[in-house]
Amino acid sequence: EWLSRFGYLPPADPATGQLQTQEELSKAIAAMQQFGGLEATGILDEATLALMRTPRCSLPAPPAAAQARRRRQAAAPTKWNKRNLSWRVRTFPRDSPLGRDTVRALMYYALKVWSDITPLNFHEVAGSTADIQIDFSRADHGDSYPFDGPGGTVAHAFFPGNHHTAGDTHFDDDEAWTFRSADAHGMDLFAVAVHEFGHAIGLSHVATARSVMRPYYQGPVGDPLRYGLPYEDRVRVWQRYGVREFVSPTAQPEDPPLLPEPPNNRSSIPSLKDVPHRCNTHFDAVAQIRGEAFFFKGKYFWRLTRDRHLVSLQPAQMHRFWRGLPLHLDSVDAVYERTSDHKIVFFKGDRYWVFKDNNVEEGYPRPVSDFSLPPGGVDAAFSWAHNDRTYFFKDQLYWRYDDHTRRMDPGYPAQSPLWKGVPSALDDAMRWSDGASYFFRGREYWKVLDGELEAAPGYPQSTARDWLVCGDPPDDSSEAAGADGAPPGQHEQSRSGDGYEVCSCTSLASPLPVASGLLVAATTLLLLLPLFPPSVLWTVAWALAL
Repeated sequence: EWLSRFGYLPPADPATGQLQTQEELSKAIAAMQQFGGLEATGILDEATLALMRTPRCSLPAPPAAAQARRRRQAAAPTKWNKRNLSWRVRTFPRDSPLGRDTVRALMYYALKVWSDITPLNFHEVAGSTADIQIDFSRADHGDSYPFDGPGGTVAHAFFPGNHHTAGDTHFDDDEAWTFRSADAHGMDLFAVAVHEFGHAIGLSHVATARSVMRPYYQGPVGDPLRYGLPYEDRVRVWQRYGVREFVSPTAQPEDPPLLPEPPNNRSSIPSLKDVPHRCNTHFDAVAQIRGEAFFFKGKYFWRLTRDRHLVSLQPAQMHRFWRGLPLHLDSVDAVYERTSDHKIVFFKGDRYWVFKDNNVEEGYPRPVSDFSLPPGGVDAAFSWAHNDRTYFFKDQLYWRYDDHTRRMDPGYPAQSPLWKGVPSALDDAMRWSDGASYFFRGREYWKVLDGELEAAPGYPQSTARDWLVCGDPPDDSSEAAGADGAPPGQHEQSRSGDGYEVCSCTSLASPLPVASGLLVAATTLLLLLPLFPPSVLWTVAWALAL
C-alpha cells in the first residue's frame, strides 16, 4: 500500500485481475531504495522499513519509469505565468504552542527563501482570495491526500496550473509543529514550509541528498533569517523562473516580521525596550476615529476617548487592534477616517489599507496611485469639516481629494501651507470633536478653528503636555519617582490644560511580568470596548485573565 501510495507501484485491482507480482514488488522496492539514497537491493530490509516510517511529504516520488511515462504525455503547467503572488493563512493550528503571528512569520520567511533568488514576489493578503491558500487540516480534508495523524505524511502542496487548488499548501494539524525548539520529536514548521512552497511554485521531489526537495523530513534547516537554499535547489528554480535581478519592495519589505526567541508567542506583551514613551517622542500619525483621538508611534498607539480621557499611560499594539496589517509593518505614515463611509485608511509608503472597524477589507493593500498620489506615500492626511474634503500632505506639497466621488480635485498638488502660521511640512493632522483642526510637527502642534485659514493665537504648544498628559520630559531623576513624576506607590489623577484626564497607579515594588501582562491585557480590553458587544467582551476578558 505504501509503495502504491507514493507512486512506486500501480495499485492492484482484483476486479480486472491486475495483481502485483513478486518481480514487480521487488522492482518497486529497489526504485524506492534508490530514490531514498539506500542500496537498491529490492529486499524489504530494516533500513528500508525505517525510511518508510520517516515522516514525509504526501506527494509521490515516482521512479524513473513513471517519470518517463509522464514525459510522453502532454506536460501540465508547472510554473506560474505571473510574478506577483498573494498568500494567506486560511486556517491556523488548533492545539499548537506556536501563536498565529509566529505561524504567519514562518510562512513569510519560507516564501522569502524562494523569492530572494527568483523574480517571484510574494505578498500576504487578508481577503478570501489568494494565489496560495495555507491550511492546517486533519485526516480527510477534501483533497486526494488525507493526513494520517502524527508522523507519516506531514504536509503537501499543489503544483501551479489551471485548477482552483493551484499553489495551495496543507499542513497536518495533528503534527507537533515547532520552531527553534529542542524537542527532537517535533516537526520544524519552517523546514517543512520551505519544502512545500517549492512544490507550490512547481518543483517536484528529487533524490539528491542535500536538496530541500527530498520527500523525507530531514529536521530543522536552520535560522529562517539566515537560511539559504542548497545549490541544487537554486539551479532547479533558476531553470524554471530565472534569476532575480532586483529587489522588489513588495517581496522584501525593509522591516520583515520579527520571530520570537521562544517557540510560544501566544503572549503579545511588548518588550519594554521596544515601547516608545509618549512624553518624549514625535508621532508617526494622528487621527480622529469614531470621535476619538489616536496617536501612533512605531508599532504602538495611544487613544483618547470621546470625553477626553487617555485610556492608558501604556500604548497598545497596532496589530492586536487592527487585524490584517502586515506583520512586518513597524509604523504607519498617515491614518484618517473617511467621511463618506466612515472606513479607516492606513498609509505606509506606496501602499494603503482600508478597514471597516477593526477588520481589513478584501483586496488590500493597494497602491496610493488609486488616489492619484505620486509614489512615495504621504506624511499626513485628514478630512477638513469646512469643505468636506480630504487633504494629503507630502514635504512642501498638499493635495485636496473628494472621498465621495473618489477623485482628486483639479489644480493639485499645491504649495503648502493653506493655513497661515502652520508649518509647510507636517508630521500629522486631524480634525477633533471641538470642530477645530490640529496640525502636528515634531513635538508641537497648531490649532486652526473651524472655517479659519490661520492658526489660533498662542500656538504652537506642546503635544505631550496637552494631549498625552505629560509634564516636563522624563529624566534620570524622574525614574525613581515613577514614569510620570508621581511618587512611588501614589495614586495620581492628572489633567492637562485642555481637560484631558488619566488615572494611573504606580507600585512601590518593581512590576512583575504578570502585572505587566495584565496591564497590557486591560489596555487592549479597554480599546476594544466601543467596537464589540458585551458578550464578546466577557469572552475577551476571560481569555486575557487566563
